Amino acid sequence: MTDVLATIPAGLRDPLIEEFEQALDEYRAADWEKVGLKAGKFCEIAYCVCAGHATGTYVTTPSKPSNFPQACQKLEQHNGTQGRSLCMQVPKVLAALYELRNNRAIGHVSAEVSPNHMDAELFLRGMKWVMGELVRNYSQLPLADSHAVVEAVTARTFHMVWSSGDVRRVLEPAKTSGQKALILLYAESKPVSVAQLQTWVEYKNGTDFKRKVLKDLHKKALIHFDEKSATVQILPTGQALVEKSGLLVTK
Repeated sequence: MTDVLATIPAGLRDPLIEEFEQALDEYRAADWEKVGLKAGKFCEIAYCVCAGHATGTYVTTPSKPSNFPQACQKLEQHNGTQGRSLCMQVPKVLAALYELRNNRAIGHVSAEVSPNHMDAELFLRGMKWVMGELVRNYSQLPLADSHAVVEAVTARTFHMVWSSGDVRRVLEPAKTSGQKALILLYAESKPVSVAQLQTWVEYKNGTDFKRKVLKDLHKKALIHFDEKSATVQILPTGQALVEKSGLLVTK
């Protein structure tokens, strides 16, 4: 992705790709709220790219306009000379995604609407479309080829944890029991009972599960295993490991 967007200044290109890839990771982990948070940052950076294209002057680092919808609309005045894609069509999509991110209880305390899977689907598809347009415009690849580049990066964007009611399952059987426990705890982001986690990991022997899996992860400071309350929770070090080690990527 970096190569095909090489003509975008690195100060914008690199954080744009980073937010995009992190949004994919959050989607795979079924953390719908974080997908929305990443989408918001992605929109701000993508706007800076579009503004640079429209005006011919790129900022060195991403910055958020004081009025995002209005700023996107102002880019339309350049569509006659710089094309409709990055001056009108992409900004309209960015404004729509940004509106959803700001007014669906994402990143705010609200009792009105909770972030959900449907919102995350829209964020993800919108970001993929925007990336496709950026690839098409900055690489000069044909439409089909530019979207193929994006699809190659996002081919496996289904979330790693399947849930139904109180049931959870890691959708990659090859993961070890320890890896499954970390992925499940990462997706939950709250304390889980040992019995519940054992069921989700599908580990038959409860004693061995505590001794071989939970105590080992606890010793490595990846989780906190509270034997007295029989609960377990992922630690920041465990979260970082899940995000950076490729555990959320399917094989």
